[in-house]
Amino acid sequence: MLLQKIIEGIEIVQGKEISIFNLKERDNFVCDYFVVCSGSTKNQVHAIFRSIQEITIEELKEKPWHVEGLKNGEWILMDYVSIVVHIFQKKARNYYNIEQIWKKNGTVYI
Repeated sequence: MLLQKIIEGIEIVQGKEISIFNLKERDNFVCDYFVVCSGSTKNQVHAIFRSIQEITIEELKEKPWHVEGLKNGEWILMDYVSIVVHIFQKKARNYYNIEQIWKKNGTVYI
């Protein structure tokens, strides 16, 4: 249910290029899923963050355990313990290329 609400929060504000990595089958990972998405500007990245936070708090009474990157808005990380959300501006997403890193590790896309 949390994963669905996170995706819904991204889609409400037109977040792009949503990727979901299922880490449940992997040993020694601290979360079940990574969610990666893009916003085209700093403002949109912040809007995606707010949308996810609002929908998860209002509908599930869940808020992130930890958040990083709010100041610069190039890459915001939201840690819900079982799910970690990465919200990137396009340039930062291309630079860090975390999808490619996880593909090499055999992670499954959903």
